[in-house]
Amino acid sequence: MAWLIIAFDGTDAEAPARRAAARDEHVAVITAEAEAGRLALGLPLHDEAGNSLGSVMVLDTDKAGLDAYLGKEPFARRGVWQRIDTHSFRIAPLPYAGWPQAAAGGRSHTVTMARDGQDPAAQDRRLAARPGHFARVRQYAEDGTLLMGGAILDAPEGKMVGSVAVTRHPTHAEAEAFWREDPYVQSGVWLDLRYYATSFRPLPYKPLPAA
Repeated sequence: MAWLIIAFDGTDAEAPARRAAARDEHVAVITAEAEAGRLALGLPLHDEAGNSLGSVMVLDTDKAGLDAYLGKEPFARRGVWQRIDTHSFRIAPLPYAGWPQAAAGGRSHTVTMARDGQDPAAQDRRLAARPGHFARVRQYAEDGTLLMGGAILDAPEGKMVGSVAVTRHPTHAEAEAFWREDPYVQSGVWLDLRYYATSFRPLPYKPLPAA
């Protein structure tokens, strides 16, 4: 079991300066968390123009570990993150190609955040489409197109209510076209998809769970 943090920066004029001032300390903290095996992945969130919007973090820890991380995270302590949402999360076990070994010079990936419907049949739609979805994404995990993916849960060990996936697409349009062919979209599982630009930074992450 893991925890997903979706955090958004402020929108005031001082927001970029706050992020820049806390960035080195933030990198030091997440590097240590990755080395300790608690940070499964951490990425910035940008808009299509490259402006900072926030961060997405996946922690392989319990609730106490989540709280401890947020207590020392500079972006949380120093007011960079103005809104912090946390969710139970399950990393999909897939034959991932492994982490890129070099930092991207610019946008390298897209973070897709997808929410399921809230109607009574939503969970049945997801379960019915799940085999086809996994059969499709397996090949893209193997070739590195899918860097990481997983399910948002409504509680620890609860039901699946959405997904987050990081794919090697340098534009929103390419990511949107990619997911348009997925059973979760075609079967109406994912009803609200949002795309964020990101750039991968190599950290001492442990391997993701394999299929």
